[in-house]
Amino acid sequence: MDNNLTSSIGNLVNSVRQTKPLVHHLTNYVTVNDCANVTLAIGASPIMADDIEEAADITAISSALVLNIGTLNSRTVESMLAAGKKANEMGIPVVLDPVGAGASKLRNQTVRTMLEQLQFSVIRGNMSEIRYIAGLGATTKGVDASEADLENSLQSGIDIANGLAKQYNCAVAITGATDIVSDGRSVICIENGHPMLGSITGTGCMSTSLIGSFCGVTADYRMAAVAGLLCMGIAGEIAYETAGQQGNGSYRVALIDEISKMNSQTMHERAKVYEA
Repeated sequence: MDNNLTSSIGNLVNSVRQTKPLVHHLTNYVTVNDCANVTLAIGASPIMADDIEEAADITAISSALVLNIGTLNSRTVESMLAAGKKANEMGIPVVLDPVGAGASKLRNQTVRTMLEQLQFSVIRGNMSEIRYIAGLGATTKGVDASEADLENSLQSGIDIANGLAKQYNCAVAITGATDIVSDGRSVICIENGHPMLGSITGTGCMSTSLIGSFCGVTADYRMAAVAGLLCMGIAGEIAYETAGQQGNGSYRVALIDEISKMNSQTMHERAKVYEA
């Protein structure tokens, strides 16, 4: 555990709860409710406006923008690009969740277009999604990371995150058994979490919403990504301890409960985070 890191992240949690940043989501309808609830749980304020007539306007009054391609259609792609361009114009941080990148032509083209036309502050994905974006061989499994891609070494993940962060001048977060966050200069690894996080839908999307919430209160987007992933990892552990044996539904509720109770003391006591 790095005491300086956990202290900094604890301060970010306090900042979110005090300032309640507005986080605009253009996200997928499978997980949209959980993304809204987890944003509220950490202390931020969610809004979801995906119509082209208002997407840019809502972005303009927000503190951060989250773009999640989980349930794509041509209408929302247009809105995402409009919102992203408005955010870039106004210096508002943009977080990309490339759900299922590599799985279909539409997803692949959408990700390529976004990376060409928008500047992101954070890109967060699983190993398969990030490998695809990095132009490496990736074996997709729908919206989940494939077993083949998960077999890559930690050092391989660090190298990929570093390279992609440098290429796109942003923070890159790869989620897995060990989460990896790089800004192209230095890397932070997080070993918190529980396997049961993979048994309910949306924990990746929720992690991205947490990252967006922290991006709304700091310009250090690497630390915002670390804070979001650490909150999810620790909450996942505690939720399993309190409700995991009751089943998936109880675990999902407990997860949001624990995020709503997250504080600097809990982080300090439970964080498994270090600079690689």
